[in-house]
Amino acid sequence: MEQDASDRTHRSASKQAACTDNAGLQGGGAEESEHRAMRADGGAVAERRPATRNRRFTIAAAPSGGDSLAIAASTTKNSSAAAARRRSFTYVEAEATSSGRRRRSLATSDLMAVFYPPNTLAQPTITDAPFDDVGTASWEPTLERAIRSIVSIKAKCVRSFDTESSGTYTATGFVVDAEAGLILSNRHVVNPGPVIAQAVFVNYEEVDLQPVYRDPIHDFGFFRFDPRQLKFMAAEEIRLAPHKAKVGMEIRVVGNDAGEKLSILAGTLARLDRTAPEYGAGEYNDFNTFYMQAASGTSGGSSGSPVLDIHGDAVALNAGGSSKAASSFYLPLARVVPALDLIRRSQPVPRGTVQAELEHMPYDELRRLGLSVALETRAREAFPHAQGMLVVRAVLPDGPADGRLRAGDIVLAIDGRPHVDFATLEAAVDGRVGRDIRVSVWRGSAVHDTVLRVQDLHSITPSRFVEFGGGVVNNLSYQVARSYGIAVGSGVYVASSGHVLGSASAWRGSVVLRIGDTPTPDVDAFAKAVAALCEGSRAPVRFFSLDRPHKQRVAIMSVATHWHALRMATREPATGLWIYQELERPKPTPESLLKPMAAPAHALPPSLAPADRVWGSFVDVEFTAPFLVDGMRSTRFRGPGIVVDGARGLVVCDRDTVPIAVGDVSVTVASSVVLPAHVILLHPTHNFAVVQFSPERLEGAPPPDIPLDDAHYAGDQRLEQGQEVHIVAVTGDQTPVVRRTRVASRMMVATAECSPPRFRCVNVEGVRLDDQPVCLGGVLCKRDGKVVGLWVSVSSQDSSGKDTTAMLGLDVALLRPVVDALRATGRAPPLRSLDIDLNPMRPAAARAMGLSADRIAQAEAAATPERAPQLLYVAGLLAPNTPAAGLLCAGDVLLECDGNPVRDVSELATVSASAVDLVVLRDGQELSLHVPTTELDAMETRRIVHWCGALVQQPYRAVLEQVRSLPSMVYISCTLYGSPANSYGLRPGMWIVEVDSQPVVTVDDFISTLEKLRLHRSEKEGTVASRYVRVTVVNKSLATRVLSLRVDNHYWPPWKLEQDTSSPSGWKTVSHL
Repeated sequence: MEQDASDRTHRSASKQAACTDNAGLQGGGAEESEHRAMRADGGAVAERRPATRNRRFTIAAAPSGGDSLAIAASTTKNSSAAAARRRSFTYVEAEATSSGRRRRSLATSDLMAVFYPPNTLAQPTITDAPFDDVGTASWEPTLERAIRSIVSIKAKCVRSFDTESSGTYTATGFVVDAEAGLILSNRHVVNPGPVIAQAVFVNYEEVDLQPVYRDPIHDFGFFRFDPRQLKFMAAEEIRLAPHKAKVGMEIRVVGNDAGEKLSILAGTLARLDRTAPEYGAGEYNDFNTFYMQAASGTSGGSSGSPVLDIHGDAVALNAGGSSKAASSFYLPLARVVPALDLIRRSQPVPRGTVQAELEHMPYDELRRLGLSVALETRAREAFPHAQGMLVVRAVLPDGPADGRLRAGDIVLAIDGRPHVDFATLEAAVDGRVGRDIRVSVWRGSAVHDTVLRVQDLHSITPSRFVEFGGGVVNNLSYQVARSYGIAVGSGVYVASSGHVLGSASAWRGSVVLRIGDTPTPDVDAFAKAVAALCEGSRAPVRFFSLDRPHKQRVAIMSVATHWHALRMATREPATGLWIYQELERPKPTPESLLKPMAAPAHALPPSLAPADRVWGSFVDVEFTAPFLVDGMRSTRFRGPGIVVDGARGLVVCDRDTVPIAVGDVSVTVASSVVLPAHVILLHPTHNFAVVQFSPERLEGAPPPDIPLDDAHYAGDQRLEQGQEVHIVAVTGDQTPVVRRTRVASRMMVATAECSPPRFRCVNVEGVRLDDQPVCLGGVLCKRDGKVVGLWVSVSSQDSSGKDTTAMLGLDVALLRPVVDALRATGRAPPLRSLDIDLNPMRPAAARAMGLSADRIAQAEAAATPERAPQLLYVAGLLAPNTPAAGLLCAGDVLLECDGNPVRDVSELATVSASAVDLVVLRDGQELSLHVPTTELDAMETRRIVHWCGALVQQPYRAVLEQVRSLPSMVYISCTLYGSPANSYGLRPGMWIVEVDSQPVVTVDDFISTLEKLRLHRSEKEGTVASRYVRVTVVNKSLATRVLSLRVDNHYWPPWKLEQDTSSPSGWKTVSHL
């Protein structure tokens, strides 16, 4: 299938969206993780070339000035011989690819349409002008002049909007008015959404571009630049000559092909009447126009290149190409010329529509539709060069033509004037915007006349959007509505779901019909509906996905707008800049709505024993992350939690349910009452987290505490191989699953280092079961219902970098230090660590490393029937700059800790002392070491800074184990698509060490440097240096690079997010950096 010419380089759909679409504006990510699938293959279509007489035609307007043409033909010699040599041929339509570099979309569910093969049309041999006599003309001087007018375009779509996704791309344009500074390129390059672009001329001078016009339908648009910015050359312009295009013409396509700044591709025009290429439903698609075709083999980056004749005139505009053939597709310039003339005079370009799509059919197919011989005769006489007529292909519901035109109608005339080609018909419609036209069509076996009101095409082309909860919504456009045959104005289109709409699974490609009780036909109604909500509440959202417009859905949306801006952007026509206006935010939930709610317990039948004794302590925990920090690649998580202290609202869950501290947490009690909660502890080594809700929000008693077995909770007993247990777990539909089984094995939990770095479970033993049910998690208990273990999901990655999860059982004794401290003091206990990753070692391996026989005998004497003899050794260091890292080495065998033999990993996973005395075996020698421990942060991340689309934070624990040393404490955790950070080379996993030659060591240094930079830049405003900042970065391999980054505080203002216990979410945003 065909792709348009601007190569899409984009994120990530994992909702971890590499800055997911779930985080809305983020890149990399999943939710929609906003990631467009490659287009489907097109079919092969056999096409037969009709025999045509070998004539040369001279065409002139008829004396009457009407629609007829007077044609004088002179038959060349040997026409009969030429006719005898004519043969049919087969044309294969291949999958189309981009002729220019096109960004991939941010939604995982972007929809691809079936490719529509081109109509079987005769190959034209005549045009509006005869073949030029090239004489002694040469391509060399022509191209030398032309390249001074052709520019390489670097652009960033800073927000997903309509058919386009945020991201960076390159393309081509060429100067068509040097004095006014007008550059012609494709519509998908100029972009309907907010775009920042620069043009680089052949001498490598860079100028800023303003998008001043993009056609609502056809693939062309104009940029404007200031010619005074060119200091070392004078721009030249290329003349537009649409009338010169003809089959057999030798052409050159000059532009930024496949990322090369300047490439020259040769070709020969083969068709002038090709059907407009289809790039997929939901994508931008041109229609109601012919395209030209040649075998020039253009590829990514060549969008907007001029198609030149040997005299240096542009006869067409390069737009798309085929991925499996050398075919390239060019837009005719018939509608570009009048638009350019109006823009030169600073006048609006009128564009009209009746919301009907037309196609050109040859006469043989028209006869099958019922066209009479008399009408065909009159049409052929009036338009001898035409080989078909226009037919209605589709009519949009609720449009001006709905109920008046039908698919299959053959268009005869507009206001009594016949039209058989797109350009003249469109010109007639554009001249009647806001007025009625009389359309005559042939339907079946009779002529039908109807009167249609011509609608302003610009009025149904969106020029505003709302940023809401990290996502973007805009009015449903004519482009998208036409792709799916739905009415314009059906609702607001989700260009990027973001944090809030993603909580209702309203991904990119959805159309929101209603929020709560308020219909949302447009962005104004959407803004009012949002303002009527209450912050922190849950509201129903009615929407449908474009791939199933007949299937409406209603889902619950969590209203959490405090993480992101809430504003409306409106495009300024003169400059292309989008001006923001702050919108009214949802109001705080009134106290009257915060009254306690009852959550009645639902008893389970005795047949599900012992689940009936623990089920009341189960709750459902949901977590949504507004930003992809701390190595996240998804933004939505859900799993079971168990209440360990109902009076205090303490709930324990695994870290695959609550992976980080930055986000919204909710706890659902008895499948009835949803309560807000907040994170109070993330265990840095073991796979569990503790969240807290307010039991005062519940009417009556809170959920009961989970019944823990005293011996297992105290650590006197633990889960052993062969032990009988009952698993009580939760399925995906929140129903219980109960199974009696046995412990199959007990082993050290092994997890791999992840990319990007994120939490992994280390230094803990887990168990597997003989018969493991499919579930989200739960508990392991005895027959009497006393809990002896947690059944949790452990996240990791395989060797290919794919995320994996495994279900394991953990001893409840792991909870004791944390739960006891929270019950006693209300605060998380201090957790200290040696920052080492421990693995078990058999005595045989220790013997080979030089361990003495006495030590081995001690280890073997400590063995039990349930536990084979083993020792522990250091598999790796978890942090490079800690005291332990300077004393311990990989391969050290731990023999003693504070005078006691080391037998169990739980003794060293976390410690309470500030230092421990260790005896280790290293290189065959026993060493005594006094090793200080490191205090671990139970929240990991407490501040995030946003600058130019980069989310910066202090390196978290998972990062530390993947580097030899820390270049600085300023770590890039995520970059957002379409931002300066993403465009100029800042990448997640880098450290910033300098900004404009100012060293930065800590995040505080970074914030201070940004303020100094803002003041310094204001003094140099207007210079090239004021637009760029030098940033020195270091990657995990400690390789240093210096990047130049163009600061954009309009679309990407700086802000910081920091912890605030007084806030309901536990976080507050500071925007005045």
